[in-house]
Amino acid sequence: MPVKAYDLTGRTAFVTGAASGIGRASAVLLAEAGATVHCADRDPQGLHETATLIKAQGGTAHTHPLDVSDRAQLRQAVASCERLDVMAAVAGIMHSSPVLETRDEDLDRVLGVNFKGVLYACQEAARLMIAKSVRGSIITMASGAIDTGGPGLLCYGASKAAVVQLTKTLATEIGPHGIRVNAVAPGWTRTPMTDRHGDAQARTEAAMARLSPLGRVGEPEDIAHAVLHLASDASTFTTGQILRPNGGVAMPW
Repeated sequence: MPVKAYDLTGRTAFVTGAASGIGRASAVLLAEAGATVHCADRDPQGLHETATLIKAQGGTAHTHPLDVSDRAQLRQAVASCERLDVMAAVAGIMHSSPVLETRDEDLDRVLGVNFKGVLYACQEAARLMIAKSVRGSIITMASGAIDTGGPGLLCYGASKAAVVQLTKTLATEIGPHGIRVNAVAPGWTRTPMTDRHGDAQARTEAAMARLSPLGRVGEPEDIAHAVLHLASDASTFTTGQILRPNGGVAMPW
């Protein structure tokens, strides 16, 4: 049982990208803290597995198979919540291509999920929280890519930088309603998204671990604990901020 400040008993959370990786770990941890969790993703089987994990530990989970880049689908799912205390907009996709080879369709697809999907989640959550007079928490998922350039990461990095600007802007606009908006910017984390290097995966992870003073890469649970912190009363005086669980790879002011 979490300490009082982290206790989410009686609250409702909505997590996008909940079928795997950071989204799944966040949904499971929020449920462990006592929240009823609505899990959204385009992968129905993954959603079922996440809900099974939550229910196995005595929690309550609802599943919403959907595409976050479709505003109507997301609106319908969020509207099914009687109230909403926490929105964790985690869903994201990766694309890699050099700037000079990036096509319109590549950029549009990544922005559709990584930026527009987060925007829609934020808008629907904020509207419901305001309508129900809930002093809630909205958590967006940025990336360590916002702090450095990387070959091939134009689409991904630009989408995550846009998420940061959305987070800061929305925080100023809905703060008067008592709603907090913060971003989590993970460093390299072992998830299905980063498991794309084939035979070179182990070497890639070892190289990323060497960049960290802690000498390791992140696990989804590492990032989920950052989500829980921002979702809980432990962060009631925190808004418009970027929380960086990155193993010390980047240390911006």
